[in-house]
Amino acid sequence: MLSEIVNNYKTLLQFLPELIDISGYKNDYISKKMALTPATFSAKKQRGNWSADDVIKLISIIENEDVDDFLMLQLMRAAKDEETMSADEFRKEMKMLKPNK
Repeated sequence: MLSEIVNNYKTLLQFLPELIDISGYKNDYISKKMALTPATFSAKKQRGNWSADDVIKLISIIENEDVDDFLMLQLMRAAKDEETMSADEFRKEMKMLKPNK
C-alpha cells in the first residue's frame, strides 16, 4: 500500500509539466498564484525540483477534469504490471476483514 502511494507520487511528479500544459493555465498565471517569479516557476517546471508543498499548491491551482483524466490514465498505465484481484476476490477479502458481530 505505501509503495503504491510513493509510486503514484512519482508518476505525478513525472507528469507535472504535462499536467500544467493540459490545465490550460499560462505559466505566468500559475507562478503568480504560487507566489513565485516566472523564472523560478519555469526552472522548477523544467528541472522537476518541486517540494511537496509546491506540488500541493500547484495541484490546487491547475486541477480540472482534463488534468484529472490525464493523470488517471498515467497512473493506470504505471500500474498495469502490478498484481490485481478480481471483484469476487476483493469481496471475499472484505468479508474476511469485517468484524464479527
